[in-house]
Amino acid sequence: MTTRRSFSETLIHVFGAIITTVMAGLSGVYLMSPPKKHNGGGWVEAADSAKLKIGAAEEVVFERTRVDGWRVSKEKASAWVVKKSEAEVIAFSSACTHLGCAYRYDDAAKNFICPCHTSAFSIDGQVLSGPAPRALDRYEVKLDKGRVMLGDIREA
Repeated sequence: MTTRRSFSETLIHVFGAIITTVMAGLSGVYLMSPPKKHNGGGWVEAADSAKLKIGAAEEVVFERTRVDGWRVSKEKASAWVVKKSEAEVIAFSSACTHLGCAYRYDDAAKNFICPCHTSAFSIDGQVLSGPAPRALDRYEVKLDKGRVMLGDIREA
């Protein structure tokens, strides 16, 4: 004969088993599903080519989408853009290749200078002096109807 107490205990065990099974299943799906893939080649509009001066470096700030595992977020980023001619534009990551400090452009010397450890880079991104191990990292760049479009960063 089933008592009220044994019925309640059985019901609690059944609900506990159901909850445990559901939680284990959801945890398994979360842990086993692959994170979102970064769909490289996403181009971001960074500047108007007509407003850039030939032979000078200008820092531009733009917004990009960052995919990090399961998280997708928008963030502001910056790049140094150099217009070499009407048809050619190059863009550099704003982080020094030594330790990632933000560098600046020295208009008088026509080069980039990192204030952290005094690395210097030419307007083409090549190392002139300092501890930086390689040239500045570059963005993929394309011109689209007068707009400077930036893609992924490529290590120099």
